[in-house]
Amino acid sequence: MSASTDARSLARYLPNVLSGLRLLAVPVLAVLAARRVETAFAWLLIAALLSDVADGLIARAWSLESQVGALLDSIADSALMFASVYGIWVFHRDVMTDNAIACSLAVGLWGLENLLALLRYGRLSSFHTYLSKIAANALGVFIGVLFVFGFESWLFCVAIGATILASLEELALLAVLGEWRADVQGLWWVLSERRASRRSSA
Repeated sequence: MSASTDARSLARYLPNVLSGLRLLAVPVLAVLAARRVETAFAWLLIAALLSDVADGLIARAWSLESQVGALLDSIADSALMFASVYGIWVFHRDVMTDNAIACSLAVGLWGLENLLALLRYGRLSSFHTYLSKIAANALGVFIGVLFVFGFESWLFCVAIGATILASLEELALLAVLGEWRADVQGLWWVLSERRASRRSSA
């Protein structure tokens, strides 16, 4: 077996291992926040956020995307979102109280999209659209900067704005996709596929 084959065999499991570790970090983060251990919470959260970026890059670089991996990644991301919101509430409550409408809208739309996905597909959406990836990265950067350097209003606006747009797009995808699909690029691509399909069948 060649070295490249060995590397690919090892890499095949790495994205799911990282997602699993991210999921395991969530209860630890909850305990650290409850005990108000901010430094440890911040660095563990940043490591978990970076692992989300890493597992996506590895999966795409080695063409290791799978339905199981997408589902595990979404579950870990959702759990980490709750831990992040809890941590911000504990350590930086003014960020949420001073921006209550924007935060409530972002969290509410995200929760609604996941609830409707469970009702429609029996699972989290796990679409992994381009916009949702941008939103996740923007949120990760904002949260990391918040805990290390402090609140940056422009970064907050970018992260919240991208999150709201991503949720709205996923709500639209729930309306147009009768069956669940992994790694949907976005609403524009789905509608383009439909138009192309109609032209070819006409």
